[in-house]
Amino acid sequence: MTTIALKTRSRTDWLIVHCSATRASATVRAADIRRWHLAQGWADIGYHYVICRDGTLETGRPEGAVGSHVRGFNQASVGICLVGGLDPNGKPENNFTSEQFACLHTLLGDLKGRYPGAQIRGHRDFSPDRNGDGKITPNEFIKACPCFDVTQWLASHPLS
Repeated sequence: MTTIALKTRSRTDWLIVHCSATRASATVRAADIRRWHLAQGWADIGYHYVICRDGTLETGRPEGAVGSHVRGFNQASVGICLVGGLDPNGKPENNFTSEQFACLHTLLGDLKGRYPGAQIRGHRDFSPDRNGDGKITPNEFIKACPCFDVTQWLASHPLS
């Protein structure tokens, strides 16, 4: 197997929250996502961190490496993936556990400590503003990921 060297990220402007787009009943770990991404020809797992259903934090790509999680923003962002996000019928759903949200809150607090200028957003917030009104609305989302409004969640769960 050929190892591809990962590029080093020179700045961090964004902390981007994702979901694995898997059903809540699925047991998914960082190793599984890494396998999926490698099978697609990627250099490694696209995310820097994966938060499992039980709230366990797993490391993906090295934090200092350029990720592969939001086209056009990978050079300046850290990607965090919550496992889940689909209902039993495969439709987007905020089905994350309290343990996942607690871990996400702690991780974002730690990351903001290291990257104080970074803005926190969900993957869907990087969809194009197709109607040019300055807002990205659900009808413009390329993906529903992470299946909840990260900005609204942070407003009700401020980082210390």
